[in-house]
Amino acid sequence: MPELEPPTVRVRDSFLAAMEEFVAEGASGSQTAYWIESHAPSWLEPAAFSAFVDALHAEALEETPRPEGFVPTTTLWWTEGDDYLGRIAIRHRLNEFLLGVGGHIGYDVRPSRRREGHATSMLRAALPHARALGIDSALVTCDSDNVASIRVIEAAGGVFEDQRGIKRRYWVDTA
Repeated sequence: MPELEPPTVRVRDSFLAAMEEFVAEGASGSQTAYWIESHAPSWLEPAAFSAFVDALHAEALEETPRPEGFVPTTTLWWTEGDDYLGRIAIRHRLNEFLLGVGGHIGYDVRPSRRREGHATSMLRAALPHARALGIDSALVTCDSDNVASIRVIEAAGGVFEDQRGIKRRYWVDTA
């Protein structure tokens, strides 16, 4: 049964295969696309992948230096044994950009494992983690034409607030 866990080198081979799937579909605009653009070539070296995993853990710490406009973020991976199925990021607080379009929580599922209920299960499993971070109601956004994400967010109890540009904004109770 899949579960959320902190990033781990244990799933490296499956993670690399998943990143190849994202590249093949032309992924853009997500945290995963950013990872690919920033780190992909170095992941082939086990030590570099381990450093990437360590950096993801450090992003959750308030004291970790980060670029302007970035907030502490807890990243969790949706795994089943040694299989990487997806990732979810919980941003500890909202800045102006995140309040408008980014939200507290972002997620994606590897292309070959979509339409299996993973996104819904992953989002539901992340809500207690968000609650533990002091987030009572999490803002989750998606593009207005992303019917799958709309269904995922609504299945997790998301209440539609408004649409800003192409982004639909929902609030999800974390209790």
